[in-house]
Order: sequence, then structure tokens, then C-alpha cells
Amino acid sequence: MKEDFIHYVWQYKKYDFSNLKTTNGEDLTIVNSGNYLQKEGPDFFNAQLILGTQKWAGNIEIHLKSSDWYLHQHEKDANYNNVILHVVWEHDAPIFRKDNSEIPVLEIRNYISKEQLHNYQELFTKKSWLFCENQIQEVESFVFLNWQERLFLERLERKAAPIQELLKETDNDWEAMLFCMLAKNFGLNTNGETFLKIAKSITFSLIRKEALEVMYLEALLFGQADMIPNGVEDTYPKELKSWFDYIALKYKLKKPILEPVQFFQHRPDNFPTIRLAQLAMLYHLQRNLFSKIIAAKNLQEMYTIFEIAVSDYWRSHYNFDKPSPRKDKFLSKAFIDLVVINTIIPIQFAYAQSQGKENIEGIIDLLSNIPAEKNNIIEKFSTFGIKSKNAFESQSLLQLKNEYCNAQKCLQCAVGLELLKNKK
Repeated sequence: MKEDFIHYVWQYKKYDFSNLKTTNGEDLTIVNSGNYLQKEGPDFFNAQLILGTQKWAGNIEIHLKSSDWYLHQHEKDANYNNVILHVVWEHDAPIFRKDNSEIPVLEIRNYISKEQLHNYQELFTKKSWLFCENQIQEVESFVFLNWQERLFLERLERKAAPIQELLKETDNDWEAMLFCMLAKNFGLNTNGETFLKIAKSITFSLIRKEALEVMYLEALLFGQADMIPNGVEDTYPKELKSWFDYIALKYKLKKPILEPVQFFQHRPDNFPTIRLAQLAMLYHLQRNLFSKIIAAKNLQEMYTIFEIAVSDYWRSHYNFDKPSPRKDKFLSKAFIDLVVINTIIPIQFAYAQSQGKENIEGIIDLLSNIPAEKNNIIEKFSTFGIKSKNAFESQSLLQLKNEYCNAQKCLQCAVGLELLKNKK
């Protein structure tokens, strides 16, 4: 038994409230169950009830056992002085206010039907992957779609948090923040944090100054990444090293402390050398990039902005001093989709918030034109009949699995609530 089940039962009145009595035998009538605000303090605020013949207004606290009141040290917290009813699964100890008056207790398990308890236990019976995996398809499409929108908004808000932190670090420079976020995205999962540290180690004003030549930007990025080799045959890395030494001395650059970049298990087009070269080319070709991504109205305009390849040297190399067959190495649409999902859309959302505007519909419309991501979670959902047609749906499912299913928050999930809703 979990405490959130009692919250659910109380909030949605899934108990027999026709003949309630407290553990002291007093008649109890619930006039108003209170508001479930999920804030510090009691669980339900501004409740109203009648004890015997006396009407009370105040707050409700919920626990599995009465003694949990003392376990959580509520007796020391003034926020709980106005509790008028203690709702518990098991009454194992009397509870007193600071003035030594006893708090009435409702042992709610006595008023819950066997069917309701069975449905709860059935939902929480361990399954192979989801508690509701055998029932999730029963949820009405209207309910599921509304829940997907809420899940997606939660995911956007979570992704916007590091953007706000970066804005603080960059003195509210949206262009500088974008550069850092793109660098992290270009590094993918394996090198993302390393690329972010590289980007944060370079003042963005320096990127603006050196963007005239792509070689200057490559010198900056590869130099700060400590990836320019010594003692090689190729002329280009020698030129990069010479230019980086000049820039580092002129601007007093300090190299960040980094983990070595990872090449292992990457396809050559995802090598960190190629991704840094593409990032350098992007900032060489696209000035005022932030303004452009904010102004972009559809996915095709995004593809146009990110239609970049690599400099001449990297067309015939994947590593320094190791020639390879010539290839332009454009950013693929699949990679741009990931950039849009993980960086551009969260930034558009955060920027709209900063301007006091709402852009959720436009964001959902944009994501609806991007194919669903392919990963283990999305594929597993499809085996239970929940298939993602686009990135909006797949992003919502990722939020559902990671923040609700994995945390066993079934009674805070619209799916779990809907499955219990019409059962007595």
C-alpha cells in the first residue's frame, strides 16, 4: 500500500462516505474534501467537515499510519496546527496538537470497497515493463492526447531549466547561450558535456570576431579541445596550431579541464572531429543565428539554416593526418531533427516565456512534422499498442516512461487515473 493511493481515494471520493465515523466513534460528514495543492504543509487545504454537530474548516493530512505524524515531525511544524482531520490507512497512535487537543482520525481502509482495492492492486501488480501494460490501450484517445500535451509541456519545462542557467552564466546573451547548447547537442550523448565545456571556455564575442574565416573557428574549437596534434605531416593542423597559439596568447585563453573526446562506437560521420568542424562551419556561415531560429516558421526553414557541410580539409579526413575518400559531410536531416528537438524547440519555448508569450501550438505543430525518435523506450511502447507517429508523440512517451512509469507515479498519471476512474 502506498500513501498516494489514499490521496487518490480522498481526492476523487473513491470511498463510502455515507456513514463515516472517526476512530473515537464520532459521526463524520465531509462537506468539502479540500484542495490538493501538492505544496509544503498539509496535503489538502481549506476542507470543511462536520464532527458530531460541530462544523470545522481547516486542513487535512494523510498518512499510511497515524504514527507517521511524529515520524515526519509535524508536531514541530506550525503549518500543521490547523489540521482538522488525520486520514490514515492504519490508526496505530493518537495524535495531538501543540495545545494537547487530540486530532480526529479517519481510518479510511474501513470505507473502501474490495473491488476498488482489487483494481488498485491489479494496476500495481508487477508487469514486464509497465504496471498498466495490459490495460493502457483501454484509455480513450481523447484522454491520452490531452495527457500527451501535458507530458510534453512538462518535458519542455525541464529542458528549459538548463537554458535559464546558461543565460545567467552568459549575462543573458541568447546568442552565447545558443552556441553552448548547440555545442552540447553536436557532441551527442558521449561528447556532449565535453563540447559544452569547450563552448563555455570561449567568450562568445571571440566567436563573433573570428567567424570571418572557418579556419579561425576550427583553430579555436580544436585548440580548446586540445585535439590539434603535434609532429604530423599535414600542413593544415600545423596552421591551426599556429593560429590557435596566436589567439590564445592574444586573448589569454585558458584551456578547460576535459575528459578526452570519445570516438569509440561512433560512425565516422559522428566523430567529434567532424561535429566540431560542422559547428565551426555553422557559425562561419550563419551570423545572428539566434534571430534566425526564432524567426523560422517551419521545419523546412530549419533545414535551410542548418544546411552546412565541412571545410575542405575535413571533406577528405575524419581524423587529423589520415586521408579518407572525399565526402562533403553535410548535416543529415536526422541529425538536424535531433538538434531541433533537443535544442531549438526548448530555446524557442524559453524565449517565448521570457517575452510573456505562448507558442506551444506552434511548437507542437513543428514537432508533428518530425519523425518519431527511434530508441528502446519508443519501440517498447509500440509492442503494447502505443505507436508514435511523430516527435511530439515520442517526446511525450519519453516523459511518461521516465518521470511517471519508472517512478511508479500511476496515481498522478492520467492513464492510471482513467483506468481506475470508472471502477467502483
